[in-house]
Amino acid sequence: MKSLTREDRKSIGEDIKTAQFGWPIGMPLIRKLEKGLWEVRTTLEDGIARVIFTVVGNRMILLHGFVKKSQKTPKNDLETARKRLGQVEANDNE
Repeated sequence: MKSLTREDRKSIGEDIKTAQFGWPIGMPLIRKLEKGLWEVRTTLEDGIARVIFTVVGNRMILLHGFVKKSQKTPKNDLETARKRLGQVEANDNE
């Protein structure tokens, strides 16, 4: 995400803020991926940014962000988010 333009990062941030303060909301901004994982969807000039997150209590925890070029969420990006979700859940249970 650091390689994106300032405008693109601002758009993503605004969508995350909308999701955070409007939770729970659905499509087209938020899509549930699986149990405990949702994605914020931001349309950019060069693709579609996705920020995968989870919700623990009243906290929105961002797990992984990327710009996707294809229709389907790349498997490695989903695996990264799942791994980080596991870490969040482990820390939350301590």
